[in-house]
Amino acid sequence: MSAGSRKQQLLKRHRRHKRVALLIAFWVLIVAGVLVAWWLPLVLAVVGWVAHEAWFADHLFYSPKDDYHYRLPEANELPVGFDGGRLSLAQGACVAVDATLIVEVRLKSRWLGRFLDPVIRVVGGALDDAQAFERGVQGLRYLNITGESQALQAGRLALLGQHCRVVGAPRLWAFNHSDLRPKRVMVIAPHADDAELAAFGLYSQAAEAWIVTLTAGEIEAEFYQDMGMSGAEAAQTKGRLRAWDSIAVPLWGGVPAEHCVQLGYFCLQLPAMQAAPDQPIASREAQLSDTRLFRQYNRLALPGDDGVPSWNNLLADLRALLLLARPEVIVMPHASIDPHPDHICAQAAVHEALLGLAWQPETLLGYANHLHDNDRWPMGDAHMGVSLPPVFAADPSLIPCSLSLPAPLRRDKAMALGMMHDLQPPMPFKRRLRRWLQQRLAARRWPAEGENEFFRKAVRRHELFWRRDVGRDDDQPGS
Repeated sequence: MSAGSRKQQLLKRHRRHKRVALLIAFWVLIVAGVLVAWWLPLVLAVVGWVAHEAWFADHLFYSPKDDYHYRLPEANELPVGFDGGRLSLAQGACVAVDATLIVEVRLKSRWLGRFLDPVIRVVGGALDDAQAFERGVQGLRYLNITGESQALQAGRLALLGQHCRVVGAPRLWAFNHSDLRPKRVMVIAPHADDAELAAFGLYSQAAEAWIVTLTAGEIEAEFYQDMGMSGAEAAQTKGRLRAWDSIAVPLWGGVPAEHCVQLGYFCLQLPAMQAAPDQPIASREAQLSDTRLFRQYNRLALPGDDGVPSWNNLLADLRALLLLARPEVIVMPHASIDPHPDHICAQAAVHEALLGLAWQPETLLGYANHLHDNDRWPMGDAHMGVSLPPVFAADPSLIPCSLSLPAPLRRDKAMALGMMHDLQPPMPFKRRLRRWLQQRLAARRWPAEGENEFFRKAVRRHELFWRRDVGRDDDQPGS
């Protein structure tokens, strides 16, 4: 089953279960009204709706009692002790200052952790961190303590449970990746804002950075239709704005406009393009079959400038850019974790473009801006750390590579997201009411930088990637 179809199957199952639950609740209310009092169903309906919005509205497509299944390499595991909540390396073991550090813990939620988010606080380092998990958690989870190597080495690092506790002995892995920041980095973004969500901290510190955005992201333009535009006008306006964003916003991160490219293909049409590589695939909503409207801000001439929205043109564009930029590091969506159809096709297009190409990168980094199973990941508040996402099929190729972002860089990332037009429209009333209930009843918090959920999910102490060094058989950096 493909990643996209798996996501659809999970959504169908979730909706089916929800319909069954609503049907049962309906009959319970009818019986309560007949047997007790006519007004009781109204009270119970309001209480049930409030409880749902506060505690059960998360899209969680698995049980919080399920173990995450990672198969991290044995060569990277270090012996670690755990006494009184404090982690300590075995005598003689050491970790590099910038190593990616992952701790496997078995968590058990306390009773209050079924209503408030369970959190593991990582204390004793330069800055206290906290990483949140599913309410009612009871299973294996993976903390990211990257940036805390000195405190770990000194024996000062402690893991303290809030609404949960650590059961048994943790395990520790250390990955000594080479520093990516002095490299030439190319970020592949299926849509404007994907590069900023996943990798602003990395690309803004790179010696040389390129941002390549594949689609204009023109669909779902209801916000602009509310301004009085027709559907096609709204889609074209949204696409032009997001095309502008893809060129202009990276300037905030120090990337010159000459290194920012918008290819202008149409949103959610990459799978159709891939299925018929030589056929032009028009926009779903913008009434366009020519990409040049969305490529007008580019500073470079490319093979696809004839405006034909085909897979072959996309591959030709990517090959030309790869040969021009000669990136040592390519950052792109990870197809087995991120289920968005355009993200899956973006990764496939890069791999196909690299086949037989004279220039090959040293390192490939995968990222996930969406998940199959959990729409809240990374869980918890903005500026917290990023634990490993839920994975339920062990994959030895998932080698984590984490970058720590200091507070000033996180603020710059939040400002970059705030410039993105797609993250600016106000929330609908229902979602605003849900947040108010969750803030009052479930102690959740949202950042001041912006209303969109990505301000909470992306502005974090870590940026997390999955690394593969090209040409290495073991694919285990630092092992």
